[in-house]
Amino acid sequence: MIPFTNLKSDIISTVKLALPIITGQVGVMLMGFTDTLQVGQMAHGGVEALAASADANGIYINVAIIGYICLQIVSPMIAKTLASNRQQETNELLLASCLVASLLSVICGSIIWQIGQHLELLKQPIEIRGITQSFLGYITLSIFPSFIFSAFKGVTDGLSRTKIGMNITLLALVLNIALNHVLINGIWIFPEMGLNGAGLSTLISRIFMAACIIAYTFFQTNIRIKLHSFQQSLSKLIEILRLGIPSGLQGFIEIAAFYGAVVMMGWIGVQHKAAHQVAINLVALTYMASTGIAAAGGIRVGTAMGEKSKEGIFRAGTAALLVVISFMAVCAVLFISFNEWLASYVNNKAVVLLAAQLIIWGGLFQIFDGIQAVSLGILRGISDVNIPTGITIIAYWIVGLPVSYLLAFPFHLQHIGIWIGLTAGLFVSAILLSWRFYSKVKRLVL
Repeated sequence: MIPFTNLKSDIISTVKLALPIITGQVGVMLMGFTDTLQVGQMAHGGVEALAASADANGIYINVAIIGYICLQIVSPMIAKTLASNRQQETNELLLASCLVASLLSVICGSIIWQIGQHLELLKQPIEIRGITQSFLGYITLSIFPSFIFSAFKGVTDGLSRTKIGMNITLLALVLNIALNHVLINGIWIFPEMGLNGAGLSTLISRIFMAACIIAYTFFQTNIRIKLHSFQQSLSKLIEILRLGIPSGLQGFIEIAAFYGAVVMMGWIGVQHKAAHQVAINLVALTYMASTGIAAAGGIRVGTAMGEKSKEGIFRAGTAALLVVISFMAVCAVLFISFNEWLASYVNNKAVVLLAAQLIIWGGLFQIFDGIQAVSLGILRGISDVNIPTGITIIAYWIVGLPVSYLLAFPFHLQHIGIWIGLTAGLFVSAILLSWRFYSKVKRLVL
């Protein structure tokens, strides 16, 4: 075992690499959070709009997460090729990732659209179906520019230029807030669009993000899309899909379980569903930070793989886990201490009180959420994706959701029972995935 004191430089390197990624990831999440905040302040129909956005965002992210996480595999692949002195392959990886982004945007977008046309199957409150479908239409259109941004960001992150994605995301966040104010409320010549205004703002902001990162890549790096390398890029495309699709399914399994919680909240009532959306938005902010740490850990593990350093893989993975545990522990204290204040941005006292109760559980389960997210990231760095997918199925669908249902309904714990079940699933996932990493590294042959 490596002494903790010898990991200091690894922890510092992980934090330096992760901070811009975290900022960018949180910036993406803040777009959804500011949508919720600004929609929640609507003078009329705010609770219904919150519940509808919970449905629409849940459907979108359940499917789109497959593409987002699939494209994250590009960063450690870029880092590995550079560490192995195979720089020419970066051009092939860029073209391949763009092809994957285009393919998955068509597939995922079509699935999202079809689900949106059959909301009655989810047995959700009928009064919010119309606005859910309308809002979902806008954010479905944004999937292509969002995936293209992710494809290029995978390349710039793999080059350790993580500040680029961060800066573009922060600019887009400011743009999104401004557009929300104008389009939700109706300012000057613009009509009052309500929740649909937030959807249109998201679409415009994501187009802006894609345009900015494409311009940066072409003008500030040596990486180009070279069509004459199309044949070689096809083999990279297959490799991205081979490693990325199982990783994307891991994300789908987790997010689908959380959307199952949204559906169950709808069975209880609209206010409980709105409260869940308020609480989950806060927890999602810290989760996105943990995915930033996971990305940094995956890049450093990928670099160590390229250098054929077993000790380097161990150190990079351990450093990432220590960073996320420390960060999530601090967040847990803040959530538990200021739960009601954190929920008070919504203009409905009943929703605030319900959300405050859920935020306490969010503080508890996010430590396990951080561990499992980083474990998945560092496992992707060593190209281990199939067994972790099976682990996530067990954790969320055999443990998490059944426990949520049993506690919420037969045991009458309602919203609290649902979140206790989510906590149980995350605990199982965190334990098994972290064990898998150390077990795999111990047996790794380089």
